[in-house]
Amino acid sequence: MRSIWKGALTFGLVNVPVKVYAATEDHDVSLHQVHAADGGRIRYQRRCEVCGEVVAYRDIDRAYDDGDRTVVLTDDDLKSLPSERSREIEVVEFVPTDQVDPITFDRAYFLEPDSASPKSYALLRETLERSDRTAIVRFSLRQKTRLAALRVRKGVLMLQTLLWADEVRAADFPSLEDPVKISDKELELSASLVESYSSDFDPDAFVDEYQQELRTLIQAKLEKGDAVDTEATFGADEEKGGEVIDLMEALRASVERSRAARGGKKSDAGDAGDEAEAAAEEKETKPKKRAKKAS
Repeated sequence: MRSIWKGALTFGLVNVPVKVYAATEDHDVSLHQVHAADGGRIRYQRRCEVCGEVVAYRDIDRAYDDGDRTVVLTDDDLKSLPSERSREIEVVEFVPTDQVDPITFDRAYFLEPDSASPKSYALLRETLERSDRTAIVRFSLRQKTRLAALRVRKGVLMLQTLLWADEVRAADFPSLEDPVKISDKELELSASLVESYSSDFDPDAFVDEYQQELRTLIQAKLEKGDAVDTEATFGADEEKGGEVIDLMEALRASVERSRAARGGKKSDAGDAGDEAEAAAEEKETKPKKRAKKAS
């Protein structure tokens, strides 16, 4: 795995240097769009609505629109924010684990000790396990202030970023306000049904049936010769290196831009942050999937 961020966990006078790794990955088959008539690749261009020109990724800034005015924010503007320069994961408080509502859980990250001696890491890990508490922490990642739960999973400290309170919608359903009478017999039958389905949860027992079927379908088409040469799907502009913006070009431009700003030096946080931002903007639609328990 490649670390995406380096910093230090801090609480009181304790400082725990760590590396941060994404704890999950997407296994979906990557699909792109083509013209149904000839299989040609469909590309998306970033075209300026004022001058009509196609704009290179390196020439794009961000902006905020309040409805009447637009404020342009350059990379330098965003880098000047003090929170983005911080390399600390600050422990705000330790709370009972059952007080953290799972609905607020967002992305998961593993933490690896980043020092010659992992003693402070092990100390924090053991403290959390014995106290049955979760640390609420605050840190900055990819130009955003994050709130997260710090907990232990299989001997490894991990961060679970949390949604802010105002990001969780209130479930206001008038239909649930009317009283409903449920008989003891109905409860008994319902409990019996639950018992008949009771089991210990094993994540490995479930497979993504849709992705399996999709891979089988693709392989069958390849074996039948129902495919075209990839080079034939690219147009003349692509071959000539024209200004056609797609995901890979955006990622490459983002990485080069980041490295140039640092004088050619590599940075886990910089590269991963820029790549993630570009990928989020350019990601093409993937088919919906369903889960199936393995037999």
